[in-house]
Amino acid sequence: MKLFEEQKLSAYEAIYEAQKIAFAPMIFQAARSMRDLGILEQLELGGEQGCSAAQIADELSLSLYGVETLLESGLSAGIVGAATEQGYYTLSKVGHYLLHDPMTRINMDYNHQVCYQGMYYLDEAVKTGKPEGLQVFGKQWETIYQALPHLPEPVQQSWYAFDHFYSDSAYPQALRRLLALEPKPRTLMDIGTNVGRFTLLAASQDEGLQITMVDLPDQLQNAIRNVEQAGYRERVTPLAMDLLDENNHFPQGFDIYWLSQFLSCFGHREIVSILRRVRSAMGENSRLCILETCWDRQQHEASRYALINTSLYFTAMASGNSKMYGSRELLACIDEAGLECRQITDGLGLSHSLFECVPKG
Repeated sequence: MKLFEEQKLSAYEAIYEAQKIAFAPMIFQAARSMRDLGILEQLELGGEQGCSAAQIADELSLSLYGVETLLESGLSAGIVGAATEQGYYTLSKVGHYLLHDPMTRINMDYNHQVCYQGMYYLDEAVKTGKPEGLQVFGKQWETIYQALPHLPEPVQQSWYAFDHFYSDSAYPQALRRLLALEPKPRTLMDIGTNVGRFTLLAASQDEGLQITMVDLPDQLQNAIRNVEQAGYRERVTPLAMDLLDENNHFPQGFDIYWLSQFLSCFGHREIVSILRRVRSAMGENSRLCILETCWDRQQHEASRYALINTSLYFTAMASGNSKMYGSRELLACIDEAGLECRQITDGLGLSHSLFECVPKG
């Protein structure tokens, strides 16, 4: 299967595509401004007849110059429909999805709030192997996971909206598979629990399930608060742990060790270290279940494109050494850690795959 179709372009077409890349940051901000200022909505209200720049400027109390500049940019990018001789603009199909598609809105907000300024330091991150772009929020953190509870509210909101949009779509299907395992799981360790959303779902679906949440101390406080508010504190135990410290080991004998959208936060060596420590803790009937978005297991090219380019966030902003992995590298880490992947289930939610693993031998 070809992961991306090879384009047959003339020299002129290739030059045009190169210009799209050269001006991509400008187009991104123009599109976001048209969305957030209400220009795309005004075009939609204008229907097939469309709206003039003057009408939009008057309605939104914006400068005519600014509206004209944005509309012309949108016209060049296919966001705005062709202007008529009377100077009227319409909303294109691309513009419609920029305005209404939840995934597109969340991705755009995430890239604007979380990534945009820090991507200026991408080349430095590639040189050093550290998230050099994180300095736009402060220089006191080594990774974005340490910084996250302390970031400005709009940044936090966009980060969590992005993270939860994808995981929430897959969690119910994944949980059904976990709870159907034999023997029936009675204990679950949620490693990298974040704000505890999977823990909350699992606790609500199985009243007999005992759960331990593991994460960094600051991040774990959010999860504890959410569990207490939901009334599950008696069945959920928090465990603060820095998983990059190889001296930190997991409690033994849990039925399920759960890693969701977690291994993408680490480099290859760190993944193997974490998985080896999970392997050491696993009992005879334990299962390791890994939920990840592998770009090479996607049905649609748009999903592959989005996942591959999300890796740039990990390079510049998150850790400096992690990414959205292809399944072959993830399976290599699993094997290196002394584990065997018994089954892979694709197509969970929008883009997830579930890897069910047991100790080798």
